[in-house]
Amino acid sequence: MKILLNEIMYSKNLTVRQVSILTGVSHSTVSDICNGAIPRLDTLEKLAKGLDIHITDLFESPYK
Repeated sequence: MKILLNEIMYSKNLTVRQVSILTGVSHSTVSDICNGAIPRLDTLEKLAKGLDIHITDLFESPYK
Protein backbone atom coordinates (compact mmCIF):
# COMPACT_ATOMS: atom_id res chain seq x y z
CA MET A 1 0.00 0.00 0.00
CA LYS A 2 1.40 3.38 -0.99
CA ILE A 3 0.45 6.57 0.84
CA LEU A 4 -0.21 9.39 -1.65
CA LEU A 5 0.29 12.34 0.69
CA ASN A 6 3.17 13.78 -1.35
CA GLU A 7 1.06 13.78 -4.50
CA ILE A 8 -1.91 15.38 -2.71
CA MET A 9 0.31 18.04 -1.16
CA TYR A 10 1.79 18.81 -4.59
CA SER A 11 -1.62 19.06 -6.26
CA LYS A 12 -2.89 21.40 -3.53
CA ASN A 13 0.41 23.33 -3.41
CA LEU A 14 0.84 22.69 0.34
CA THR A 15 3.96 22.42 2.48
CA VAL A 16 4.52 19.99 5.34
CA ARG A 17 3.97 22.87 7.78
CA GLN A 18 0.67 23.86 6.14
CA VAL A 19 -0.59 20.25 6.21
CA SER A 20 0.37 20.02 9.87
CA ILE A 21 -1.60 23.16 10.70
CA LEU A 22 -4.65 22.13 8.63
CA THR A 23 -4.83 18.60 10.02
CA GLY A 24 -3.51 18.81 13.57
CA VAL A 25 -0.96 16.10 12.75
CA SER A 26 2.54 16.95 13.96
CA HIS A 27 5.11 18.29 11.51
CA SER A 28 7.39 15.30 12.16
CA THR A 29 4.59 12.79 11.52
CA VAL A 30 3.62 14.46 8.23
CA SER A 31 7.28 14.46 7.22
CA ASP A 32 7.67 10.78 8.18
CA ILE A 33 4.62 9.84 6.09
CA CYS A 34 6.02 11.78 3.14
CA ASN A 35 9.23 9.77 3.54
CA GLY A 36 7.49 6.39 3.47
CA ALA A 37 6.23 5.70 6.99
CA ILE A 38 2.85 3.97 7.22
CA PRO A 39 0.50 6.05 9.42
CA ARG A 40 -2.05 4.83 11.92
CA LEU A 41 -5.70 4.85 10.91
CA ASP A 42 -6.57 7.77 13.19
CA THR A 43 -3.79 9.79 11.54
CA LEU A 44 -5.22 9.00 8.11
CA GLU A 45 -8.61 10.20 9.35
CA LYS A 46 -7.14 13.50 10.58
CA LEU A 47 -5.33 14.01 7.28
CA ALA A 48 -8.44 13.29 5.23
CA LYS A 49 -10.60 15.59 7.33
CA GLY A 50 -8.07 18.44 7.38
CA LEU A 51 -7.38 18.19 3.64
CA ASP A 52 -11.09 17.81 2.81
CA ILE A 53 -10.64 14.55 0.91
CA HIS A 54 -11.89 10.98 1.24
CA ILE A 55 -9.68 8.74 3.34
CA THR A 56 -9.33 6.36 0.36
CA ASP A 57 -7.75 9.21 -1.63
CA LEU A 58 -4.75 8.96 0.70
CA PHE A 59 -3.61 5.54 -0.41
CA GLU A 60 -3.07 3.48 -3.51
CA SER A 61 -4.28 -0.09 -3.34
CA PRO A 62 -5.87 -2.57 -5.72
CA TYR A 63 -8.37 -3.37 -2.92
CA LYS A 64 -10.02 0.04 -2.64
